[in-house]
Amino acid sequence: MYEPIAPISWRDGQVEMIDQTLLPGELVIIRPRTVEEMWDAIKKLKVRGAPAIGIAAALGLYLAVKDSGARDKAGFEAELQKAAAYLASSRPTAVNLFWALKRVQQAVAAAATDDVAALKELVLKEALAIRDEDEAMCRAIGEHGASLLADAEAVLTHCNAGTLATARYGTALAPIYTLAARGKVLKVFADETRPLLQGARLTTWELHQAGIPVTLITDNMAATVMARGWIQAVIVGADRITANGDVANKIGTYGVAILAREHGIPFYVAAPASTFDLSLSGGEQIPIEERDPAEVSHFGLRPTAPEGIGIFNPAFDVTPYRYVTAIITEKGVIRPPYKQNIAKVLAGESR
Repeated sequence: MYEPIAPISWRDGQVEMIDQTLLPGELVIIRPRTVEEMWDAIKKLKVRGAPAIGIAAALGLYLAVKDSGARDKAGFEAELQKAAAYLASSRPTAVNLFWALKRVQQAVAAAATDDVAALKELVLKEALAIRDEDEAMCRAIGEHGASLLADAEAVLTHCNAGTLATARYGTALAPIYTLAARGKVLKVFADETRPLLQGARLTTWELHQAGIPVTLITDNMAATVMARGWIQAVIVGADRITANGDVANKIGTYGVAILAREHGIPFYVAAPASTFDLSLSGGEQIPIEERDPAEVSHFGLRPTAPEGIGIFNPAFDVTPYRYVTAIITEKGVIRPPYKQNIAKVLAGESR
């Protein structure tokens, strides 16, 4: 399998991550040293993509407590809880963020030791385990998803759910990398993904680096590409999936799903088990982040709209389960009916 650069890693006692806001113009490695710097990196999309955000948050907890002066476990857990609440305020939609924070806290709570130095090491160990497990998860998604795309010649994707959004390999792009390693190279059409152009800046960059043919289109060209018969499948990632199979993903995904249905094209969602939020029965319960209006009214620093107008800038939309052909996870492929099959597959039961 193609070995892409890891977007976030732990090297020589510090966090290293690609500043994705500077791609594709510059490949810059940043090294957050404090929890505040990690919060800023998550908030400002220097690191983005649900799995990568979870990894960053877990490492952010270590940055918060590595110099803790707590004298006992209770004091240490209080500091950890405060840091977790702070990091949780950075992005409200990606469930992996909250999952990772909770997992690290639970690991500390379950520890038998009262030694603060040992608890600090446990936080780091758990954060690195999340990173390693995410990479293995991406490989598994690639294996499960490859069979669904084996007969396709070209696929369309929206936003970036590739190696830059995870520990490595990605979710939606993992099957494409897996097939490429087997000698089958799919063509990829990438939506630009307005207003922050993650598809244009990130997806095209990493696929081009991998030698996979990629064609960039504007978001409003997807229908034309489908109508011409140029793609045989759509595959996207997810930031949160509810118990009934509703999917929150980057704004514009819902429209792509509707277009795929109209043109008889399968619409696949690739996401790890940690992206499922079974506490929510449907997509209407998912909190949707609204971002800075300047992302819509400006192109970089240049204004592209009249000053003082109303602007609506949600970062995500929700695709109802009825538009989703299948959900690809590390545990297997989930097909409708989702209310029954999501719980079964995530529990390791047969579909």
